[in-house]
Amino acid sequence: MTPRQRLIAGIEHRRTDRLPVSTHHIMPYFLERCMGGISIQDFFEFFGLDAIRWIVPIKPDESRGERYVPNQESPGFLQTSKIESERWRVAAETIRHPEFATTRYRISTPKGDLTTVIQGNGYTEWVGEHLLKEKTDIELIAEFMTRPLCDVEAVNEAAESYGERGILRSFVLPFDFFGQPGCWQDFCCIRGTEQAIMDTFDDPLWVREALGVIRDRKLSYIRSLEGARYDLMELGGGDASTTVISPSIFRDFVAPYDKELITAAHAVGMRIVYHTCGGMMPILEDIADMGPVAMETFTPKEMGADVDLEEAKKRIGGKVCMIGGFNQVHYFKACSAEETRAYVRRCFAAAGEGGGYILAPSDHFFDADPALIAAFADEAKRCVY
Repeated sequence: MTPRQRLIAGIEHRRTDRLPVSTHHIMPYFLERCMGGISIQDFFEFFGLDAIRWIVPIKPDESRGERYVPNQESPGFLQTSKIESERWRVAAETIRHPEFATTRYRISTPKGDLTTVIQGNGYTEWVGEHLLKEKTDIELIAEFMTRPLCDVEAVNEAAESYGERGILRSFVLPFDFFGQPGCWQDFCCIRGTEQAIMDTFDDPLWVREALGVIRDRKLSYIRSLEGARYDLMELGGGDASTTVISPSIFRDFVAPYDKELITAAHAVGMRIVYHTCGGMMPILEDIADMGPVAMETFTPKEMGADVDLEEAKKRIGGKVCMIGGFNQVHYFKACSAEETRAYVRRCFAAAGEGGGYILAPSDHFFDADPALIAAFADEAKRCVY
């Protein structure tokens, strides 16, 4: 099977020639530090992994008077191209900082301004100042924010050129500057996770209003995906895990909104994988019942989450494809090749039966021993059905 055939067959619970094996985003830090700066595709081919290409081409909705922000830099991690209009004007300012690259964004609207600060280092980026400071700010967002569309032609050109080398993957559009695919996770990015959790107790009606605003923007984007040849589209994010929020918050403030997005995505032919990098066991069935075709990342207990891969397979393995489950923190840099191979076999024994499982690290990695990645990939290819 080709890498694309193998991954799609795994996602769709069809027979594969051997265990599909891949990884999530390949971090630029790792490629520069450990692999001599090779490309992401060269990484997949060097190790013989089933490849994933990530792209998020978007375009302005010209019927709404939208346009690209001029002279913008290439989007960073968890960012997309920035789009503005006369009623949502974006200005970026570089701020001097002793340690981190720091940018302040100011959004000017007819009824007031919004500001946010994004910071980064060699590893990743994060929010230094949250956009949604006052509850009334959501009214500005609802009335004036832009609604980018998928550039379907660009997606299909990429799919045609990529061919059978791997799958084409993307994510439901996050909020501008820094965000996450899921509604709750996006809300946490613009409000702050701790404050968002407190808001669910102090003013749940306002939280629902804010989540509805975020949902509606994402629905506009999802509807524009029709005809795009994506193989897999990501939804969710770590702020929905039960190492961050309670199962009751998940059921009240996450599932109702993201389920709508999944239903809309299915209507335009998109496969959805739900990403929960953290605790999952108390909400496994809740996630599966939202209707994704796949779930990730099944982070094990020894990494600070709670997943028992074998139990998860028994509970939801017949409903969705499971992606992840591998402890990259230890078995990519702090053990022998034999130990890495043994852990691969443990994952396969726990979740591989009957297919519907793609072996992958439980989210990103930054530092790793290439020899252990090679052992990981080689042993996975020895796991046959």
